[in-house]
Amino acid sequence: QVQLVESGGGLVQTGGSLRLSCAASGRTFSSYVRWFRQPPGKEREFVAAISWSGGRTYYTDSVKGRFTISGDNAKNTVYLQMNSLKPEDTAVYYCNTGPGVGPGLVRIAGPYWGQGTQVTVSS
Repeated sequence: QVQLVESGGGLVQTGGSLRLSCAASGRTFSSYVRWFRQPPGKEREFVAAISWSGGRTYYTDSVKGRFTISGDNAKNTVYLQMNSLKPEDTAVYYCNTGPGVGPGLVRIAGPYWGQGTQVTVSS
């Protein structure tokens, strides 16, 4: 069992930056660690992922060039640096992970979720 705790959300103006953190406890990360988000009134969607073993990163098109996912092995923590934020980035952001899967499933959620952290971008 893995417990995930997100932090770093908040209110920011358009063009601003935030850094989200996802700390794992119970077990160390071993596979893909993902960020999903759920905008108000919409379904949860994939944002970014990192391969914990190889460090390869994946992004949804709408955040490429603006968001960066990274990991700190010593702290068992994954970060999502979000720059040039837009109002459409407003959402609850969730950290997610699970057992090892192939690269074809990197954008598919695993069974472990954090509680979420609210990001609000004002126009």
